Amino acid sequence: MTRLRHLSLRRFGLGLLLASLLSLLSDPAAASNAAVGLAGASEDNLAVPQWLYLATGGATVGASALLASFVTDRRFIERVHLWQTGSEAGVSDSVLRALRVAGGVLGLALLALVVYLGYTGPQVPTVSFAVIVVFAGLRAGYTMFSYLVTDTWRALNPWRTVVSAVPNGFVSYPERLGRWPAVAGILALVWVETATDVTTRPSVLATALVAYSVVTLAGAVAVGADAWFDKVDPVSVFLHFYGRVAPIRLDDDGLSFRLPGMRLVTDDDLTDLGDVAVAVVLVWELTFSGFVTTEQGAAAVRALAGVGLPPLVVYGLLYLGGFAVFLGLYVLAARVTARRIDTFETPLDLAVKFAPSLLAIAAGYHLAHYVGFFVSLSPMLVAALSSPLSSPANPVVLTLPAWFGGLNVAFVLVGHLLAVWVAHSQAYRTFPSRLQAVRSQFPFVAVMILYTVLSLWLISLPTASPPFL
Repeated sequence: MTRLRHLSLRRFGLGLLLASLLSLLSDPAAASNAAVGLAGASEDNLAVPQWLYLATGGATVGASALLASFVTDRRFIERVHLWQTGSEAGVSDSVLRALRVAGGVLGLALLALVVYLGYTGPQVPTVSFAVIVVFAGLRAGYTMFSYLVTDTWRALNPWRTVVSAVPNGFVSYPERLGRWPAVAGILALVWVETATDVTTRPSVLATALVAYSVVTLAGAVAVGADAWFDKVDPVSVFLHFYGRVAPIRLDDDGLSFRLPGMRLVTDDDLTDLGDVAVAVVLVWELTFSGFVTTEQGAAAVRALAGVGLPPLVVYGLLYLGGFAVFLGLYVLAARVTARRIDTFETPLDLAVKFAPSLLAIAAGYHLAHYVGFFVSLSPMLVAALSSPLSSPANPVVLTLPAWFGGLNVAFVLVGHLLAVWVAHSQAYRTFPSRLQAVRSQFPFVAVMILYTVLSLWLISLPTASPPFL
């Protein structure tokens, strides 16, 4: 009877998962891609009731968690997240040094060109080398490369190249700070991107890069390159955390390939609440930018500003308050898990162990948020990189087909499904009891379902320009 009951539950869960996916993807042009706020996105309203669309999205994540709970063979779970194509391929030290030198030269050249052309080039964002390279190239394309292929920022980082060539590390970095400075830095950079003219005025972008360079070089020289770029520098931490999802890794141990996202199970670099906050902020900043570029988000901002609050204060309260709520919900899930199962693991330990699953969610969000933007501007990016000193007379922007919006739904769901498997694998690495491993995931899956429904709701909304900005 037990076996028959398990088989019935499996069939039910599989049927629910398939029905959910079919419901979401049967009309891929239905979503308006509001979370992206990109040119060329479809602006059609949902062809199915919104409540059904959101419910099926949450059901997809829930059904995947249900199905994963029946995968209890520890050896199979371990084989999945440890699988790789053969052994690691050795790479000679001379080749690694040559790649680092080439990457450093390329990074310095791009930084110099962005600053120089930001001041001297045309002050029109659609033809500006600086704006196109920073936002279409780095913010969109290179970040996608970091989690879809491999993380190469350590070699390309122009500030690290400079600091490594001069004496550094005169004071010790306070380890008690962890990566909290990077959390504050990421929040600050996204705020600058949202609330200032860096995306529309190349000279302002160039000035921001000069200021960022001065702070980065001074800080890295003071505390040392390794400490600064591993703990403090927001760009480096941002890209490094996304790079954990990538299937390919090239480091001092050689070249290796794993299934996408499976390194999240075995990497033990996350150690404290500051690391958890980095993972949460990667999810939240995309949710925030999605919300403020919808008609409902714009209406909420206008309503709050209408009672006398300055617009920037409204944005700031939404931004920081939303981050606090996202982080609080995740920490609450860890506390609930620690209370409801018999374990010696503290809530902080559980929060740290399950935090890598949030990076899979963040990668799915980022892909949904920026892939249309990147594809649309790819001709301009190619033109800018191939001929940086001459601006195109007629910039080319690709128009995306209506069905492209359906991909954004798929990217969000794939990110969440990968996160469910990462959490499942981590649970079985943490708890000796199968019942503990299964029950420990439920609060975290509940938070994932909430994130899923929220992100799909944003995608379903019509887009609008953020007011007062």
